[in-house]
Parts: sequence; structure tokens; C-alpha cells
Amino acid sequence: MRATHTWNMFYLLRNKKINNCFLLFAMALLSQTAVQAQFNQGNFNFHDFQAKQYYFGITLGYNQGDYRVFKSKDFIRSDSFARVESVGGPGFNIGIVSNLRIGDYFDIRFLPTLSFAERNLRYTRAANLSKFVNNKISSVLVEMPFQVRYKSAPYHDFRLFVISGVKYTFDVASDSRSRQAAGLVSISPTDFQFEYGAGIQFFFPYFIFSPELKISQGFNNVLIYNKELGRSKVLDKILSRAFTISFHFEG
Repeated sequence: MRATHTWNMFYLLRNKKINNCFLLFAMALLSQTAVQAQFNQGNFNFHDFQAKQYYFGITLGYNQGDYRVFKSKDFIRSDSFARVESVGGPGFNIGIVSNLRIGDYFDIRFLPTLSFAERNLRYTRAANLSKFVNNKISSVLVEMPFQVRYKSAPYHDFRLFVISGVKYTFDVASDSRSRQAAGLVSISPTDFQFEYGAGIQFFFPYFIFSPELKISQGFNNVLIYNKELGRSKVLDKILSRAFTISFHFEG
């Protein structure tokens, strides 16, 4: 029997905790909206920005990404590898914020972003469980996220929000043919992802500062299958995923 994929177990447990936190956060957000009259006191900078139909800004962020790996039937029959796992790597984002206000509580947002990311596929040799073969994938991603944001009623120049949306990504550093020639697994340069997250808006006299936590989940297979490559044959599909901490400066 093959070794348990410890990282996936940890990731699933972590996701359950994160999802529960977002559920509680959303419930608190809705309860705040119900008592809007009380929260309208003490909002001095908020009213200046609320008068604007749209505004722009910049975003900076840190990301931690990896892959969700699905093994093929050939993995069971393989004598080469005992385990295949994804190891996350750090990265950072820089981009532009475009925000269109729809009523008092909703925004439509477009945030074109340049993202530097690093992921790694780690193969454990069947003959020697202490020996690893790494398939490092460094990416420079052009990301096009479209989001809908729901905000609470303001209170003393800050308000909470939740976001959800979809994102298209393109890896401008991808060179599948050279990676394949080097005997490495090839990853598609394009991907579509679903995103959800939460954050806080702080209203200052000249700008809005918004720290935000966000999870991205890919929903299309990014593996470029090659039946001639042993590392590729043991895989069925690969889905991308990432956790991002962003800091938006808007005004």
C-alpha cells in the first residue's frame, strides 16, 4: 500500500477551517448590515469615497501556490515512483485595481495583475524512498480577475467585505517544448480559476487601504500529457490552487 499523501490531508483540513471562517465572517457581515443606522455615526472619510461612482488603485501581494495532483492508473502499475506530490512555493503579485460601485453594498472589480509564482512536483523513487526527483515550475502569470464584492455597513471609517469571482491566467514564461525536451512535465500556460475571499476597508483622507485574504482554485486540467514521458504517464490531471494575501491602495 502506498504512503499517505500527508500534504493533501493537511490542505483539506486547512480548507475546512478556512471555509468555516469565511462562513462565520459572512454571517457577521450580514448582521452588521441589519443595524446600518447605528454604524453610520463617526464615518468622516467614508462619505468622500462613497460619492465616487468608480475609482482606481494599485495592489501588492504575497502568494503561496501548489497543485492538486490526481494520479493515473499507470501510477499503480509503475515500478519507478512510490509517491507524487506537490510542494508549494512563494511568490508575489503587483497589479492595478479598477472598482465600479453598484449601489451602497456591491462593487464590480477588475484587477489585472502580474504574478510571480513557483510550484514543484516531487517524485519519490520506489527503489529508494529517501530519494526525490523534483519538477520545478517557475511562472510569470498575467492574471485577469473579475470579482463581485459585497460590503458591510461602515463603522468609524472601516467596513468588512467578502469577494468572489473568476480569473483567467496566462503564463508568459511558459515554454512547454523546451520543458518537454528536458524530460520535465509540461504545464499548460492558460488556466481558469474560481476565487473567494474576505477583507477590511480602512478609509483614510486620501486613499482606502484594504488588506485581503483570497483562495484561488483552478477548475481545468493544466497537465499537458505525454505518454512517452514516465513522469507524465503516472498523472491523470493537475489543478492549480493558491492562497494570496493582498494589500490594495485605492482612491
